[in-house]
Amino acid sequence: MEENSAPLISFSDADIRGGDVTVVYGLNMQVYPGQIVYIIGKVGSGKTSIFRTITAENRLLKGAGQVCGYDLSKIRAKDVPYLRRKIGVIFQDFQLLMDRSVEDNLAFVLKATGWKDAAAIHKRIDQVLEAVGMTTKSHKMPHQLSGGEQQRIAIARAILNNPALILADEPTGNLDEETAEGILQLLQQINREQGTAIVMVTHNRSICQRYPGRVFETRDESCQEISL
Repeated sequence: MEENSAPLISFSDADIRGGDVTVVYGLNMQVYPGQIVYIIGKVGSGKTSIFRTITAENRLLKGAGQVCGYDLSKIRAKDVPYLRRKIGVIFQDFQLLMDRSVEDNLAFVLKATGWKDAAAIHKRIDQVLEAVGMTTKSHKMPHQLSGGEQQRIAIARAILNNPALILADEPTGNLDEETAEGILQLLQQINREQGTAIVMVTHNRSICQRYPGRVFETRDESCQEISL
């Protein structure tokens, strides 16, 4: 962890909204480069609303919040895509484009984020597929892959632009225990080797105990750092 550098995520007395209601009051949270941070709590306690606030999907109306240099209370709609380019996002349900191959899924993201050189695109896709152990799957369609393989491709997609921060929303929620363990080990490896900070939303406390990091718990309309 690098607490002598600027935080990638900083909330100060921030009220987090889910739809039209405040679900977390007075959030104080700083996430620094290289850290692993978990947000745990029961369903409906505000975990995903915090996640959506970090990506500027939910607006921050009260308190202060900054992510990767962007002020969440003032960010303009046209700047949101630039914020999201600095973040790798991994979802529980993978969210791959089912009508195109693995390679085309990854190329789509690179082109959408400003890559134009075909050779550079191809090289970067090869690099991320190798990083997640999926080099032989580039021409497969998503439906031809297992759930664990699809999640590895989703992780490859998340690291395409070398983000300083990965957000993972219940990344193992749809996977069996053995497959989930492989995904968690992969995320740990990315954190360790690339220094990528990881913020993971999960309801599974045992993950936090097996792969230690800082832990925040959402309960009673608040979110506090805790010790397990």
